[in-house]
Amino acid sequence: MPVVETERHGQILVVRMNRPEALNALNHEMRTLLAEAWTEFRHSDQLEVAIFTGSGRGFCAGEDMKESLANNLPGGRRPAIEDPFMSGALEKPVIAAVNGFAMGGGFMLVERTDLRVAARTAVFEVSEAKRWLLGGYNHGHIANVSYPVAMEMALGFRFTAERFHQIGFLNRITEPEGLMPEAMKMAEHLLTLPPASRVNTVHMMRQMRPSPSEEMQRLAAALHDHGAKSDLMESRAAFAEKRAPNFKGWNDPQDRYRLPTLESTKK
Repeated sequence: MPVVETERHGQILVVRMNRPEALNALNHEMRTLLAEAWTEFRHSDQLEVAIFTGSGRGFCAGEDMKESLANNLPGGRRPAIEDPFMSGALEKPVIAAVNGFAMGGGFMLVERTDLRVAARTAVFEVSEAKRWLLGGYNHGHIANVSYPVAMEMALGFRFTAERFHQIGFLNRITEPEGLMPEAMKMAEHLLTLPPASRVNTVHMMRQMRPSPSEEMQRLAAALHDHGAKSDLMESRAAFAEKRAPNFKGWNDPQDRYRLPTLESTKK
């Protein structure tokens, strides 16, 4: 079966990640098929709203660590065509129907959607800090929730759907069997709006979302280089081999006390 399935329900497109045995982890094939599905959705004159979901116990577990390790390519191999959902070029609204685990890159997929419904059993985690990456600085939640909650997310603590609903990250939570009906109900509401109003409103709201400044991006790049880069692949190897990682931390132990700052990374 294809690792990405699509279903049409009138003007509504359902995009379903379909690697349940791997909790829908993002491998190259899935990234490519998702890019194709979102491109088709973007250019269709018949489709106006999308619902993004997964099959099995996972919405998406993020990067396929085994594939990345085999290719020695952290972050995975990107598709040959642009993915309008990931690039921000998609003008039409997307509703997340989070059926299960949304971890790392899977969390990022949820965060890129416009409206979010989750099964009560769903679990969320920003996993980057566990993989020697900056955990979530580039995620919009840093500017959209209180500092201690953002810190908790960035440091890889797991969140239940109930907690995320309480802090405003989710629009609705449902029992698992009610997930798709609730997402469909939201999609059908969107279709009652004047088309230009729906598209323009979504576009305006997206422009208002905070994003990292150039200064913060430079600081993140400097901090990423400020440590043992071998830890990045070590984290993936440990995950794939189901063992505890052996991190080095810093190439020079004194680097712990010489962290880059916004001031030091100014042009």
